[in-house]
Amino acid sequence: MKILMFMWRDIKNPSSGGAGRATHELCKRWVKGGHQVTVFTSSFPHAKEYEKWEGYEIIRKGSLFTHYFYAPIYYKRYFKGKYQVVIDQINTIPYFTPLFVREAPIFVYIHQLCREIWFYELPPPFSLMGYLVEPFYLKLYRKYPTITVSPSTRQDLLSLGFSKVFIIPNGIDFEPLANLEEKANEPTIIFIGRLVRAKRPDHLIRAVKLIQKYVPNIKLWVIGEGYFKLPLIRLAKKLTLANNIIFWGWVEAERKLQLLKQAHCLCATSVREGWGLTVLEANGVGTPVIAYNVPGLRDAVKNGLNGMLTPQNNPHELAQCLIEFFNNPTLMKSLSENALSNSYHFNWDNTAEDFLKIMEGKIF
Repeated sequence: MKILMFMWRDIKNPSSGGAGRATHELCKRWVKGGHQVTVFTSSFPHAKEYEKWEGYEIIRKGSLFTHYFYAPIYYKRYFKGKYQVVIDQINTIPYFTPLFVREAPIFVYIHQLCREIWFYELPPPFSLMGYLVEPFYLKLYRKYPTITVSPSTRQDLLSLGFSKVFIIPNGIDFEPLANLEEKANEPTIIFIGRLVRAKRPDHLIRAVKLIQKYVPNIKLWVIGEGYFKLPLIRLAKKLTLANNIIFWGWVEAERKLQLLKQAHCLCATSVREGWGLTVLEANGVGTPVIAYNVPGLRDAVKNGLNGMLTPQNNPHELAQCLIEFFNNPTLMKSLSENALSNSYHFNWDNTAEDFLKIMEGKIF
């Protein structure tokens, strides 16, 4: 099968997140299975316009915003009639493939809706415009088979009139631990993700300040880059947490897993997620997750099983959960064991196979 996917940031883009990772894991497995895969995406500084990566083609044209305009042009000039399947991966803005793709079936791949994120990442009136317009442009895709990663996103899509929505969970790209390993000597929290307002890492920093007198030697490791990094560093200094928080920046995958393995818990404070790939990665090394009770995260984190969900989504409630966690060694061990067991149910091989079955019409 010849597969064409439109998506916003490929795995080699420095700003790539969970969607880029998921795309990479799927594409390289499809290629190994004998399929031909091309990804059309945005470019970035010093990027090659064309390259082959682990068997699949990557074509980059335009910026994060202008590549959406290049997509129909490239399709008509170079892609039309050459692919058996077209995947429109929606990350905030769709490619509007129903308006220019006629020769091949279209499949929609969407991790999450934007909704509240508009108000965190764009100033008014653009944030309000995005929030109001999003349901209307998504309705263009209601009749097309749609793949998503969580029950929360599926419900969001069904409420917009989508009829064929399949849930295929993410996987992890490493072998989970066979047994729990020793954690850091000091109580340690880890945060992994792009440092942007919608991820709300500032909530976690404020929560660390609130628990400092109850867990005086608490440590927070922050992994990731983004425009919000400098304000976060300033906030840490303002709250006199400079000795408690380490900003690691971007780290290699191997180093990230080492740090995840040592941390006692991962905290996830996003406004919403598709699923939260870092939840699975943390679970795979025996690290439970304390998260806000929001779409996506409430699907990935089962309260009291592989982590904890806050009663309300604010620094105070997050701090209360962290205090309960660190002051109860039995709970810490139980959540760690369950987290590791939970990770065994997820792998990219199954995800890629199930996705392929939907495209081949074997699951409908």
